[in-house]
Amino acid sequence: MTDNPKSKTCPELCRRIKNRKWAGILAVVFMFVFGGVEAQAQQPKKIPRIGYLTAQTSFAEFPRIDAFRQGLRALGYVEGQNIAIEYRSMDGKLERLPEVAAELVRLKVDVLIPISTNAALAAKHATSTVPIFFMGVSNPVEVGLVESLARPGGNITGLTNIASVLSGKRLEVLKETIPKLSRVAVLWDPQNPGSAAQWKESEIAAKELRLQIYSTQVSSADKYESAFKAATRAGSMALAVTLSPLAASNQKMVIELAAKNRLPAIYSREDFANNGGLMSYGPTAAADGRDAARLVDKILKGAKPADLPVEQPTKFEFVINLKAAKQIGLTIPPNVLARADRVIR
Repeated sequence: MTDNPKSKTCPELCRRIKNRKWAGILAVVFMFVFGGVEAQAQQPKKIPRIGYLTAQTSFAEFPRIDAFRQGLRALGYVEGQNIAIEYRSMDGKLERLPEVAAELVRLKVDVLIPISTNAALAAKHATSTVPIFFMGVSNPVEVGLVESLARPGGNITGLTNIASVLSGKRLEVLKETIPKLSRVAVLWDPQNPGSAAQWKESEIAAKELRLQIYSTQVSSADKYESAFKAATRAGSMALAVTLSPLAASNQKMVIELAAKNRLPAIYSREDFANNGGLMSYGPTAAADGRDAARLVDKILKGAKPADLPVEQPTKFEFVINLKAAKQIGLTIPPNVLARADRVIR
């Protein structure tokens, strides 16, 4: 029986066909796997987006914004390159806060940063999922933003300015500056929960300091002039200005009215003294901005707001503006001047 040539060549031919088949399959798998990896590598990385919502004018918020940007840069974030910030300033128009907070949520920001109690409450109402980091809030627990400072709970944490706690300290400084002081006007905004808390704390502190205080309520800029006249007619010898978006947005007007009515005034923020106010005592906005950058970085890297305790300021600055003192004919006692962290001459 002779061998069939085809019977010899068939196994070899089948082997070659099978090898080519597997080579084709492997080529397809290679294209899918490595092609997919290459395509994924070519896709631009999503940069985090922050929503910055302030109830006051942008100029009044600038020291904190600038420090926040610097803090982010120190951590490797460059605005416009690997981080985006959506700024929204309400210029004191509190009624627009809920609408703008909702707008920032719709933009799918990774962190929402509201400045002031009103802005923080609007942010809380707008979302229960987007991380919220507040600043400029006096009493976050009392107003219902967080469960406690140590354990905020939910999607909210931030920095408190403890402005109400410092209200008594400011009255004390005024009394030391004006030894014969007996009656002080307190300028506050009843529409701002933080400002209202500072007024209540001022009432308690005034009793301990044996001072009479006059309630100067202002909720719109057009009422400032008449409010100052009323405070002067009531026999007020000095003025304590509570921290509020309305006052911060109308710094120039408040400072000029205090000088016009010859009322020595103390403010909660150093920018008031920088811009011509007599004195200020409180945490600095620049420190707020740097601390916020540090904590927001943690949130962007995965930390949950509920696990980040609300931080309180640890450093306070007392600023005296001698130009403003000279303008109203006031001599600052040497012992008070010696305590100043910074003197504007």
